Amino acid sequence: MQSGRNSNLRWRMDFDTLTKGDRWENQLMGWQSTADAMAPVKMDFSSKEDAVHFAEKQGWAYTVKEPKFRQIKPKSYKNNFVYRPGKLTFVHTK
Repeated sequence: MQSGRNSNLRWRMDFDTLTKGDRWENQLMGWQSTADAMAPVKMDFSSKEDAVHFAEKQGWAYTVKEPKFRQIKPKSYKNNFVYRPGKLTFVHTK
């Protein structure tokens, strides 16, 4: 499966959970509930500066985590079947 990277161009603001762990399990449905109304809230911004400005304007303490960019090595399906002298390719079926 290949995942796209286009949605990685946005900055997300998440809120920390409560320190007491105010969570409980709903006995009837088996769902977990929380008393923290801000736990499911996530806000997206187009730039880091916009997110920082919004947090400062609200008077919130914030932490910025820089994204980690991964290197994608180009691969080719045909390289699985290329003959290489001196190298025996083992194919395991189980």
